Amino acid sequence: MGKEYLIREKPVKALLVFALPMIVGNLFQQFYTMADSVIVGRFVSENALAAVGASYSLTTVFISIAIGGGVGASVITSQCFGARTYQKMKTSVRTALITFLGLSILLGIFGLVFSKGIMVALNTPAGILDQAAEYLSIYFMGLPFLFMYNVLAAMFNALGRSRIPLYLLIFSSVFNIFLDLFMVRGLHMEIAGVAWATLIAQGISALLAFLLFIKEMKNYAPEETCSWFDRKELANMARIALPSILQQSTVSIGMMLVQSVVNGFGEEMLAGFSAAMRVESLCVVPMAAMGNAISSFTAQNVGARKLERVKQGYHMGYAIVFSFAAVICLGLELGYRPLIRLFLGSEGTSLAIETGTGYLQFMGWFFALIGLKMITDGVLRGAGDMKMFTVANLVNLSIRVAVAMIFAPRYGIFMVWVAVPIGWLANYLISYAEYRTGKWK
Repeated sequence: MGKEYLIREKPVKALLVFALPMIVGNLFQQFYTMADSVIVGRFVSENALAAVGASYSLTTVFISIAIGGGVGASVITSQCFGARTYQKMKTSVRTALITFLGLSILLGIFGLVFSKGIMVALNTPAGILDQAAEYLSIYFMGLPFLFMYNVLAAMFNALGRSRIPLYLLIFSSVFNIFLDLFMVRGLHMEIAGVAWATLIAQGISALLAFLLFIKEMKNYAPEETCSWFDRKELANMARIALPSILQQSTVSIGMMLVQSVVNGFGEEMLAGFSAAMRVESLCVVPMAAMGNAISSFTAQNVGARKLERVKQGYHMGYAIVFSFAAVICLGLELGYRPLIRLFLGSEGTSLAIETGTGYLQFMGWFFALIGLKMITDGVLRGAGDMKMFTVANLVNLSIRVAVAMIFAPRYGIFMVWVAVPIGWLANYLISYAEYRTGKWK
């Protein structure tokens, strides 16, 4: 299939060809953190699982910044690719890579300095605070690799080359699992072992992605005609990337703030909640991939001035996300207990297991909402219509945090569950109302 299939093939075929490798790739990316949790939960202790879980809410904020920045920057790449302005495309790519490398170094330093203080502010139980801080300090050393990989993966996707990130993720995820087992069971490094394993696997993946991307760029405009850094392109990217970072970070920031509420319920509930959140992160993958697919699909077709194809692709997105949601619901309602046992093992406390299974049973019915939110946000982001997109995601974040922080201490941890689908629904309704105005065109 040609590189311009997003603007030539039937919308449903183009979206699925683009999204399915991304879904598989993102699932493998989730296996990084999922493997960490399973291995420390089963081979170290329930407290170690709680420590990685407490760290997870903070690390996903930085992952979301990397993914959101990459997706936002890739919108410009997609539009240039669709319009065949390859010189401008290569300049924007170089500008993005230099910008995010610098940003990742600054954020890594910030994380190393302030991570323990943030964990204290988030009410992390004292019994797991030192373990969580140890995990985070190693994690932040690898932040430049994380950013490099995610930005390059987004660029490959913008060019319709989504299989390359997939192959790299399969390799690095499998390698990460072997390193986890070797460092935890063989070298007895406990929680530090899974952190180092992740850093090494991500580092190798990022370097391979960089070398392959250099080779890919040789297929386009001559090198001597392209600038290394352009402030105008940076401004164009920032206009898309900053709201995209906010959108990608909304769930993670909300999760971090909500986790401060969950932390107050003690280490056992935190362990169960951490296990459930790992499962949820896998369930969100196909929805997020469809949102990113719709975003690139929209951007390329806007660049090619094929606006009717954007509407056709968006309508097909509904059928696809409802299909995914039905499979996810069935899987969670039938398998919630073994999924939680996978993390906690046979020695997990009854309170931890009850917390994790309760969350999955409730949430299984609502993943269609986040799918609808993601594809509608994807159209707005791909077209560069960012104002109401940003408002919708801020409303989502505000609802989730407010409901959890106001009602959970009074009525119990179940109110943390309730806040999630309410936020997703509000986000979708606002974004859909903006889509209906047609301003994105």
